[in-house]
Amino acid sequence: MQYKADWPEAQYRLTALWHGERLDRPCMAVMAPQPTMRPLAVPEPADDEARWLDPEYLLPAFRHKLETTWWGGEAAPSCLTMANWMACLGGTPQFAPDTIWFATQEVDFSRPSPFRHDPDSPWMHRYRTLLRALCAMAAEDNFLLGQPVGLPASDLLSMHMGTEAFMLGLMDHPEWMAEAVVTGARDQAQVQHELQAFMREAGHHYWYGNAGWMRFWAPEPFKVTQSDVSCMLSPEQFDQFVLPELEVYAEAFSALWYHLDGGDARQHLPRLLSLPYLRVIQYIPTPSEPPNGPAHLEMYQHIQAAGKIVHIDVPLSNVEPLVRSLDPALLMLQVWCASRDEGEQLLDHCVKWTSQLYTQGVV
Repeated sequence: MQYKADWPEAQYRLTALWHGERLDRPCMAVMAPQPTMRPLAVPEPADDEARWLDPEYLLPAFRHKLETTWWGGEAAPSCLTMANWMACLGGTPQFAPDTIWFATQEVDFSRPSPFRHDPDSPWMHRYRTLLRALCAMAAEDNFLLGQPVGLPASDLLSMHMGTEAFMLGLMDHPEWMAEAVVTGARDQAQVQHELQAFMREAGHHYWYGNAGWMRFWAPEPFKVTQSDVSCMLSPEQFDQFVLPELEVYAEAFSALWYHLDGGDARQHLPRLLSLPYLRVIQYIPTPSEPPNGPAHLEMYQHIQAAGKIVHIDVPLSNVEPLVRSLDPALLMLQVWCASRDEGEQLLDHCVKWTSQLYTQGVV
């Protein structure tokens, strides 16, 4: 791999993680700035839409990111883009400098759900154009692309309907809403399969991609999903409206990587940990919570006790206490360092800390 000479070793370690095998340290995606002798000029995007969809801006921007980053440990050189949100079940995207949102629309509950995938939408056309260009660049330079479908159906419906209308719909029209979520999930699964075939035909060797916005690679296809709207749902509502969607994705992709969105979503952790097809839990604390680190140690241990992989982005200062306390066979840490030297030292320290963990019989 052009931007990562040790990719075979990284694959070996990530494969061991996927199978729960203990090595000399946990998996660590360590990134740091990398000076380059030939900085690439990146044009300014024409507007916010171009920022997310225009290959003339995005390809140079991605190449600049690849060339100015040291991809240490198990960090996979990769292009992660929100453009995959264009597979949006018929929504109308609205572009901002830092995100993509969707226009809200009213729903007629006497008619079938309007939230269906439209393969002929202008937004899907633009996304396929970008994806084709990224595949061509990846085939040439040998890096990874993010998974080709972003948001799950439950989150998309809450965005398309608006939060208040979505929540009222769950209470006043539960059968309609449950069917709309499952129908949308089936569409999302189908379009992901189609886009993965598109990537294979375009020559991308790692066609199933890594996690769409977190750098996690597995030796077999898996589905990235979440339900941020579940922060507002009771456990009973989660079982009624979200669990059937997860079942659709599990049937289509076998293994799931799940983003758990802060403290309000943690009430659903017992149900999530009971799901045999859920392989990875990725946690992001809310701004009111401490960052990933010792403050959440009990939760990480609970996840690992259920046989699931903990995948978290952590501050450098919080790496050591986690490595000294958690099972390295079920741990993936993502860390940003100030330099390559600092990153290499961190990886060496992790080997020492893990050896001490084994010696002490903590795991």
